Amino acid sequence: MATVPDVFIIETLAPDDEGNGRFEGSVISSVLRLHEKKPIYRYVRTRDQFVETVTEFGKSGYRYLHISAHGNKHGLFTTNQDEISYTDLAKILAPHLKKRRLFLSACSMVHEKFLSALFSTTKCISIVGPRKTIYFSDAAVTWPAIYHLMFSENTERMTRAHLKEQLAHVCALFKIDLAYYSKSKNKKRGYTHNLLPD
Repeated sequence: MATVPDVFIIETLAPDDEGNGRFEGSVISSVLRLHEKKPIYRYVRTRDQFVETVTEFGKSGYRYLHISAHGNKHGLFTTNQDEISYTDLAKILAPHLKKRRLFLSACSMVHEKFLSALFSTTKCISIVGPRKTIYFSDAAVTWPAIYHLMFSENTERMTRAHLKEQLAHVCALFKIDLAYYSKSKNKKRGYTHNLLPD
């Protein structure tokens, strides 16, 4: 199935974020619409809603999945504090990531165990996300900047070389620690590792 070069955003935040209007996904959506994209934005509060929305993403045909949530090295959390471990997250995403890219805005979730779980069970093209804590104020400018730079160059596709180049620029500009990993048949682990300069 051919995919659509657009972004599907799933967001699930802490109640305090909701109350203070800290919605990263809505900021990203606004920037994407300026590029005449048609982002789909879904806010969910429970694990069940999250699973249902990931399935909706799979059926949508959209090529890029952006997940905004609180997380740690063990997994991510929904608004209602349902924990989705990184192994469960890999299983939930597995049927829906073929020939697609995952952008994961959840602190500290991009690590080798999660990457191994995901790349071993999916045909995901690449994963981008923070290796350490990222504050909302940083995320709210970082992700829109990435999508702006990518779609300013080409509205129909993201190439590996261009994505790596723009991620490096954004990391240097905002002084954040993002990681980029892509599936590889040549690596024993199944994916390339540490492609962004420190």
